Amino acid sequence: MEFNLSPVDEKPSRSYRKGSKYDPILDDFLDSDHDLVQIKVSDKDANYLRAQLKKRIDVRDLSDEVKASVVNDVAYLEKI
Repeated sequence: MEFNLSPVDEKPSRSYRKGSKYDPILDDFLDSDHDLVQIKVSDKDANYLRAQLKKRIDVRDLSDEVKASVVNDVAYLEKI
């Protein structure tokens, strides 16, 4: 096993992503006239999709406007 240890003065600050690939979904939904929509994203499980959308809703302080949920393995966005 080969490895290398290097001394450092401090850890770099963690960089955070400013946007997300899930933001356009939220933006389109908020701009639409629909109060409830079903969401399907290829190769994404409904529960995973709900979790990612919930994170973006929380980060963007939209929790009083939008709710993400899953029913019978289908993800939904709902205006509150």
